[in-house]
Amino acid sequence: MSEGVAPARRAAATSPLLAAGGFAIIAAAAVTGVGLNGSAAAVAGSLFLAAIAVRKPVLEWRHLLVGLLLVILFIPIRRYRVPGDLPFQLEPYRVVVALLVAGWIASLLVDPAVRLRRSGLELPIVLVGITTVASVLANPQRVNALQPTVLKSLTFLLSFVLVFYLVVSVVRAPAVIGAVVKTLVAGGAVVAVLAIVEARTGATLFTRLDAILPFLTPDPSFQPEIDRGGAMRAFGPAEHPIALGAALAMLVPFAVYLVRTASPRWYVALVPLVAGVLSTVSRTSVIMLFVIGIVFLALRPRETRRLWPVLVPLLVVTQLALPGTLGSLKQAFLPEGGLIQEQRGSAGSCTSAGRIADLGPTLAEVGKKPLLGHGYGTRMTTGEEANACILDNQWLGTLLDVGVLGALAWLGLFLTVIRRWGGAARDHSDNGWLLVAATAAVTAYAVAMFTFDAFSFIQVTLLLFVVLGIGAAAAADVGLRPRRRQIYAARPRTLSPAGAE
Repeated sequence: MSEGVAPARRAAATSPLLAAGGFAIIAAAAVTGVGLNGSAAAVAGSLFLAAIAVRKPVLEWRHLLVGLLLVILFIPIRRYRVPGDLPFQLEPYRVVVALLVAGWIASLLVDPAVRLRRSGLELPIVLVGITTVASVLANPQRVNALQPTVLKSLTFLLSFVLVFYLVVSVVRAPAVIGAVVKTLVAGGAVVAVLAIVEARTGATLFTRLDAILPFLTPDPSFQPEIDRGGAMRAFGPAEHPIALGAALAMLVPFAVYLVRTASPRWYVALVPLVAGVLSTVSRTSVIMLFVIGIVFLALRPRETRRLWPVLVPLLVVTQLALPGTLGSLKQAFLPEGGLIQEQRGSAGSCTSAGRIADLGPTLAEVGKKPLLGHGYGTRMTTGEEANACILDNQWLGTLLDVGVLGALAWLGLFLTVIRRWGGAARDHSDNGWLLVAATAAVTAYAVAMFTFDAFSFIQVTLLLFVVLGIGAAAAADVGLRPRRRQIYAARPRTLSPAGAE
């Protein structure tokens, strides 16, 4: 039997077994009296696995990834859920991530074309995992009292890593990379336009998705943000205006990449993305744009300087589309009495203490358990069981949760990305430009962690790990080692002492 026939027959045999297993679950549910909602979900998952486990899949990975990205971009997280009989909220993104990861694992087992690939970031990711688990083990009393919350937080982190390796493993061909990046940019541009409309009129599609998708159940506890300095802040599909601004800002460098490597027509996406960032009236997202500009200036100085004239019409468009927004942002950065005084003024308030006001008390708390912190996932800042204050500084929160060792592991991840991808980005190929975009997005997220509790917002953190996967795939295609071999091979041959080659 040939090598190509055996895997195909194994996959063909596996698919009906997966489908049959799903229907067996329904039969068992009917006998035992278990609710059929969870059983229907299991059948859907089994049929999904059956579809992608065959040798020639019904759905290609690019289509599946595009579907995941559209769910992340357009269905608000923590504002809608899918009916089910599970002990946790069954949100759409969780369903899609679970099915996609399960299908990927099934494909790893039966499809030789799908392989687990190295990302080049294994060491820092392993260190993040080790320090996270160690922080939990080092705080048994606190963790036992909050076991469901800790388990949920660990599950979230694991799902982020699995999505990362899923992207690394299947986003390899240029067509797939192009489809993923274009989906992110085009989808982000649509979200940005809707955010502009929301900031201008107060109307948003994302509070009425249950009318379009009847299987979604809205969360009645969600309340929109009031205005800042006279400008209404757009939420879009995000959990908070800051999270929306951060997510859109991370997509801006990829729009620049498409303008540079695909077509100038992608300015149609770039302009609303930047305006959408400003529509959130968020200082954090403006800082992210500034960081992105610095990264592009460092890695592509000549090309970036040529883009400066675009800023003038961009600001004009923003002022026309969002009157008052630029003034509100100016007031946010230059408040009466000064920005530093503003950040000190709320000391003692658990929900609105300034970022500077948080430093002293938080560092004092970190000093009690400096190495591994108080335990990952043990700080609850919202809800009836809240036991900690909100920190608008993820780095401080990370020090509290996993200590200095855990914070260094996360810092090592970001520095590894900046050092490796930034070096590889000096290649002026299309992949080099893609690495510039990925480096800029990741660097902006890392810097923004000083100004908002980034890990609390699942949408923008999921986008971070998707971007990490895209960058890892691009870095593998640039191929630093083959380049060294090519340079070595290009050296002129030397003569031996005898005069022969």
